[in-house]
Amino acid sequence: MQNFAYIVEDENTGEAIIIDPSWDLMELEMIIKRNNLKIKYIVNTHHHFDHTLGNQAMAESTKSQIIQHKSSELEHDISVVDGDLIEFGDSKLRVLHTPGHSQDSICLVGDGKIFSGDTLFVGNCGRTDLAGGSVQDLYDSLFDVLYNLDDDLVMYSGHNYGSTQTSTLGAEKMTNHVMHKRTKQQFVDMMG
Repeated sequence: MQNFAYIVEDENTGEAIIIDPSWDLMELEMIIKRNNLKIKYIVNTHHHFDHTLGNQAMAESTKSQIIQHKSSELEHDISVVDGDLIEFGDSKLRVLHTPGHSQDSICLVGDGKIFSGDTLFVGNCGRTDLAGGSVQDLYDSLFDVLYNLDDDLVMYSGHNYGSTQTSTLGAEKMTNHVMHKRTKQQFVDMMG
């Protein structure tokens, strides 16, 4: 499914978080051990299995807690809402609630980066035809939340579906067809 999982380290302390562990758990384990990281949290950008399948194994292995949006129905230790901060070491990521792909979708922003999950991909966005998806909510998330963020934020999405693995929000505003300004009805019509 070409998923991305991320390990984000606070370089001052070696404390880190894992975002969306599902596949290649052995590789995540090797990175953690090789860099002597202390995993504080596992954070899921949304509840879909391809982003959460490795939660329990990684939580047991790293003795860390699982964080999800409060509307997630999956088992987790800590619930977050829009505006909350996830702190690890001297670093922090701000939670942005961005429903549309799912009701519990979040993006994480900090240190010049945005982890966009399945809300926004390089060159596209997450689908809205699964349970809990909403084209109208996705429009609001893209244009009322993400569109107003700094163009220089480096974007790390949930899947490797684009022409490059990363992008910037500014580049996506210029080149990604779903980020071109249009009315909500035009967006709904485009998304089908």
